[in-house]
Amino acid sequence: MKKIALAQFIILLAGNLFAWFNFFRELNNWLQGRACTTGCAAGLVNPFLTPCFYGAMVFAIALVVSIIMLRKVNKANR
Repeated sequence: MKKIALAQFIILLAGNLFAWFNFFRELNNWLQGRACTTGCAAGLVNPFLTPCFYGAMVFAIALVVSIIMLRKVNKANR
C-alpha cells in the first residue's frame, strides 16, 4: 500500500506543477494584456474562470488528500 500511495503522491505532485505552471503563464499574460497562449482561456477575460484554474485547484485538493493518506500509511507501518 505504501508504494501505491507514494506513486500516487508523485503523480499528483507532477500534475500540480504542470497545472499551476500553465495557470500562472495564463495569469501573467492576462496581467500584461497579452493574448491567451495555453488554450485555457479562449475568449474569456478572467483567468480565474478558466478550466486551467479549476483543474489546478482540483489537483491541489487531490494532492493534499494524498499527503494525508501517505502520512496515515506511514504512521500505520511504524
